[in-house]
Amino acid sequence: MNRKKIHVIFSRFKAANPSPKTELEYSSAFELLVAVILSAQATDKSVNVATRVLFKHARTPEAILKLGVEGLTKYIRTIGLFNTKAKNVIAMCRMLIEEHGGEVPQSREALEALPGVGRKTANVILNTAFGQPTMAVDTHIFRVANRTGLAPGKDVRAVEDHLLKVVPDEYIHDAHHWLILHGRYVCVARKPKCPECLIKDLCEYTQKTVYDVQR
Repeated sequence: MNRKKIHVIFSRFKAANPSPKTELEYSSAFELLVAVILSAQATDKSVNVATRVLFKHARTPEAILKLGVEGLTKYIRTIGLFNTKAKNVIAMCRMLIEEHGGEVPQSREALEALPGVGRKTANVILNTAFGQPTMAVDTHIFRVANRTGLAPGKDVRAVEDHLLKVVPDEYIHDAHHWLILHGRYVCVARKPKCPECLIKDLCEYTQKTVYDVQR
């Protein structure tokens, strides 16, 4: 896909949604970190339901560490893989306190050293909490990048690297939010909603769906 077309795509995304945000609810970098760890293989909605209660009772590394694995599990039991996630969050809190003074680090290396934090999670924190120009590629972005022809890649890292090369600098900070939302609500996995798509004339997908959106 040529750069002129890519620029138009993101200009349309911005016009439709000038300030895109994550759908996870949080009020600090630490709360975002916990929420993103919990969101692996789970919906943002299910995570928000659990963290609304959790963060009323414990919203710092010290407070959550004090809960322990068993105490934390009671709050997140409705989220998939809750046992593993509880262990990771408790271990992450302990490491934040012991090695970072209870503060969320702002470097990729330090973030990825935390239990339960991989490259995608680190990218979310660096971008959303600290404003860095990173690209957190999830299944939605991977699908959109490949299907549209925007930034094809055989795996998530290849797509991440490709997007960082082709997305114009003026749009890079918000790009992953726009792409996630587009993949979540329009360019969905089974049957993309092409008639509703604001970039359908620019998309290079050859099997666009056609149907009456009023039905």
